[in-house]
Amino acid sequence: MDPTENRLKVATLGCGYFSQFHHAAWQRLPVELIAVADREAKVAEATATQYHIPAVYPDPATLLATEQPDLLDIITPPVTHLPFIRLAAEHGVDVICQKPFTRSLEEAETAVQLAEAAGIRLIIHENFRFQPWYRALARLLANNVLGELYGVQFRLRPGDGQGPEAYLARQPSFQQMPRFLINETGVHLFDVFRFLFGEINGVFAALRRLNPAIQGEDAGHILLQFSSGLAGHFDGNRLADHPATNRRLTMGELSIEGSAGELVLTGDAQIMLRRFGEDEWLEHPYAWDDIGFGGDCVFRLQQHVVAHLLNGAPLENTGRDYLRNLRLVAAAYTSAEEERLVRLK
Repeated sequence: MDPTENRLKVATLGCGYFSQFHHAAWQRLPVELIAVADREAKVAEATATQYHIPAVYPDPATLLATEQPDLLDIITPPVTHLPFIRLAAEHGVDVICQKPFTRSLEEAETAVQLAEAAGIRLIIHENFRFQPWYRALARLLANNVLGELYGVQFRLRPGDGQGPEAYLARQPSFQQMPRFLINETGVHLFDVFRFLFGEINGVFAALRRLNPAIQGEDAGHILLQFSSGLAGHFDGNRLADHPATNRRLTMGELSIEGSAGELVLTGDAQIMLRRFGEDEWLEHPYAWDDIGFGGDCVFRLQQHVVAHLLNGAPLENTGRDYLRNLRLVAAAYTSAEEERLVRLK
């Protein structure tokens, strides 16, 4: 990118369900959406028309060779990630890549190595940590409102996993994932927990499949040991729901306990604080926008990436750091299969 310019040239790959949030967010940022590619030509043309993208390509290789973007946004299924990152590395183009990131930890490690060898940035589109309620909770914890931390629990309850039609309207690929709850959804919370509380060095998991219409697991309990001594619990069930105006907003409820009280995140994104020894819950006000997905977290993440690329601001969610999340995912499945605690270095 020419340092005298103040706009990034961004190209996108993939026009599936979630790409709408990416494209809408890019339109609000100091970038130029220059091209899009998708294997479905009609879908790509429709996306280009809707978001005023001037060029449409049938494949990533032609797009990269022709357009030479500053940043490639990969919004495609995991099977495509490694070959597309390899292409970007060959062209010296920075990458932001959706999750689940690649098909395996081994592929992810290869992708990171390719990017580092080529000197390009590889950033994972892990947007939950950019949801405004988690940023607000991070500020509260930094101010020590709970004192010594004892434990954290997240109850995942989106209520979208019942019956033979589960997930088909939005993301039908969910039904075919051999590893679903943790690989697709739980990894979000692993990343949030690391963002809020630091590294996790022990995992014990019990997983199960409740809906016979899908291939992978859709419910389970995971106990987490943090390096700090904090205890964590991920209680996931995609068939059950929770009270909320929009059950996909927070996807569940979070509770953090400490010596000075308790913080709770509700399904309507309220943050409630109860002081130790008191019965009254006090709402903690904070600003957020109910735009797009998850409190405008896609925009917030992409804004964070643009700030890094244009101004050198610190960068979260690098491919190298994200490998830790994937090692936690692998540890959870190993734990469930072998019925034991798995420790990470």
